[in-house]
Amino acid sequence: MSQERSFKLAFIGSHGVGKTTLCYGLAARLKARDIHLEMVREVARRCPLPINQETNLAAQSWILHTQIAEELAAQSEYDAVLCDRSALDNYVYLLLAAGPQLSLAGLVDRWMTSYDLLLHVPIVEAPSADGLRATDPTFQTAVEDRLRVEIERRGLSVHELCSTERDSWLDSAEQLVNDTLRPPQLQLL
Repeated sequence: MSQERSFKLAFIGSHGVGKTTLCYGLAARLKARDIHLEMVREVARRCPLPINQETNLAAQSWILHTQIAEELAAQSEYDAVLCDRSALDNYVYLLLAAGPQLSLAGLVDRWMTSYDLLLHVPIVEAPSADGLRATDPTFQTAVEDRLRVEIERRGLSVHELCSTERDSWLDSAEQLVNDTLRPPQLQLL
């Protein structure tokens, strides 16, 4: 690894908004520039316990801890890590299912400081059926609303992708990464 610490970006937002598509698209663009990166895919898809509205504390704890473990593993080997969700996203589903968990809240608060860039993907349409994720737009909105509350409560710096400019989300994400990774330039006289 060429850096002291990996650059880590997470796409955040409710389910069915396009985070996975953006993550794969951005990974392809950055790999084309020879950036040594790994993608942490959405952990909930592999959870052996109930998810969506049927989830519970055990399922969401498994998802949260697995997310963190996979991010740690990726950061130990790669210069850049792109996450399809953040620990906060996972904690929001836990909050909706089981309420606040003091033993996990501190972990999430601390872990959120490990991201260099958070890109919020807004809801622009109801989620489509993919065989796994919930399609109820009310649940999608409940997750989004709670995520916004948790972002504000923690005072997190989040870049919002514009809901009316969906076609340029990938370009915007790439530009934000470029701006973040670009070394500071000295002012020329």
